[in-house]
Amino acid sequence: MRLSKYIAPTLKEDPSDAVVSSHKLMVRAGLIRKESAGMYVYLPMGLRVLQKITNIIRQEMNKTGALEFLMPELTNAELWKESGRWAVMGPEMIRIKDRNGIEYSLAPTHEEAFTSVIRSLISSYRDLPINAYQINTKFRDEIRPRFGVIRSKEFIMKDAYSFDMDEQGLEESYQTMRKAYRNIFERCGLKTIPVEADSGSMGGSNSEEFMVASEVGEEFLLLCDSCEYRANQEKAEYKRDSKPAGENPNNLEIKDTPSVKSIEQLVSFFNKEASIFLKSIVYMADGKPVLAVVTGDREINEYKLKNILKAMNLELANDEQVEKATNAPVGFAGPIGLKGIKIICDTSIESLTNGITGANQTDKHYINVNPQRDFKADLYADISSAVEGDKCPKCGKPMYVKKGIEVGHIFKLGYKYSESMKVKVLDESGKEITPIMGCYGIGVNRTMAAIIEQNFDDRGIVWPASISPFDIHLVGLGKTEDEISKIDAVYDDLISNGYDVLYDDRNASPGFKFADADLMGIPLRVTIGKSFFQEGMIELKRRTEKDMLKCELDKLKDNIKDLLSLC
Repeated sequence: MRLSKYIAPTLKEDPSDAVVSSHKLMVRAGLIRKESAGMYVYLPMGLRVLQKITNIIRQEMNKTGALEFLMPELTNAELWKESGRWAVMGPEMIRIKDRNGIEYSLAPTHEEAFTSVIRSLISSYRDLPINAYQINTKFRDEIRPRFGVIRSKEFIMKDAYSFDMDEQGLEESYQTMRKAYRNIFERCGLKTIPVEADSGSMGGSNSEEFMVASEVGEEFLLLCDSCEYRANQEKAEYKRDSKPAGENPNNLEIKDTPSVKSIEQLVSFFNKEASIFLKSIVYMADGKPVLAVVTGDREINEYKLKNILKAMNLELANDEQVEKATNAPVGFAGPIGLKGIKIICDTSIESLTNGITGANQTDKHYINVNPQRDFKADLYADISSAVEGDKCPKCGKPMYVKKGIEVGHIFKLGYKYSESMKVKVLDESGKEITPIMGCYGIGVNRTMAAIIEQNFDDRGIVWPASISPFDIHLVGLGKTEDEISKIDAVYDDLISNGYDVLYDDRNASPGFKFADADLMGIPLRVTIGKSFFQEGMIELKRRTEKDMLKCELDKLKDNIKDLLSLC
């Protein structure tokens, strides 16, 4: 491809609305242009990278025996109503009506659509297992699109859905996908950290995310190098210290705490450590109030709480709902004396001695609270978030935190969709059974951005060879017609030998061309200029190296082959 005939508009300066490196470089290198908030146009070079990533994904999926489909991007509301998700999906789901008043969603995901089509295609155990996948566009009305294509409203996803006869079959499908995902990301030149994760609105049991460590990531990962425990903070557990026999329980008392509401204010007021306070927060779980209680030095993990409650929707109660549930304004809630509300306490609360909590009265708190004596919790469970320094739940060694970008996620969905949508097949004895499902997703655009986040320097992108838009960046520095024709001949020869070449034949200075080459990040730069015309030497330079190799024309292809094998 001749750069003079190509659309690759590079920029010297970072775009004003870009914060993270991948967004800045994707715009500056001429890969994308913003259409509107969360919506991007992929220019020819950006599209080439996307296509190479999707080709790797397709190859690895096909190796597993998965079958590729192409689903409608509009999904009928009736399918979502069958699964029960139409009423509970949040405002991220874009809903529309056609001229006949029929409701649709611009699909944020395709569990229902795939379940519907597969149930029409299978009837017997002989039809299973099936793993059906697509690489298609998804839509989510993000409240705050940011970081370029990392969090956008329209994005490309590979989503796959397995259907098996039983849990053993699902386990085999799940492990096959785990292996395929590792192969995909390795082939893309991406270092990932597989972590245990929460299944969220998708449902199901086992769930694993493939994360890319990055300071711009929105996820927090709890990691242990001693035993290789890996978990997203939504899912991460931690080992609680066994508390020695503490002080004797004192008599419960009520204290005036005028305008003292927050944990920070209470710590100062009582001159006590945060860990002896009972932080009590009112939530609405499927429309019913719930009091969640953790120690004052911890945060409530809403993902864990939602799963324990088996709630479809969980949200913080508003001020009016808090007052109705506790008879007191926000800041004075506590578990003592509450009626008509479920109380869920973190396991660390159970052994607390002489704690402090809100008294469900304005400007008042209880002191010397002893849970076993003073109130009855409906359940003690792990509902707090693990943090850096917490002990690993497996080996007890301290864990550390890294931020990460999620690029892939695999789930064991179980029977959530196949049961609600009445998928049935006959087993070997002629008995009707419900297939069990798995779900496996990769964010293609996000993978592209994550690769850049891992592979750039102060001059631009450094593409791994497997997904680079071109193999070779040929920089022509000829001045006369004769010199240019000789460079053209080399270009034609490289093309005829199967190399994908971006040929910078523009009328521009060497410095301008070299700067663009570094910015675009193609693995190998081949320069034909003064050295060739005076000495017969062509210059070759890998994007990752400072040193340059010189060779004669008849050795060029051998040297290109050797250098590309190192990229």
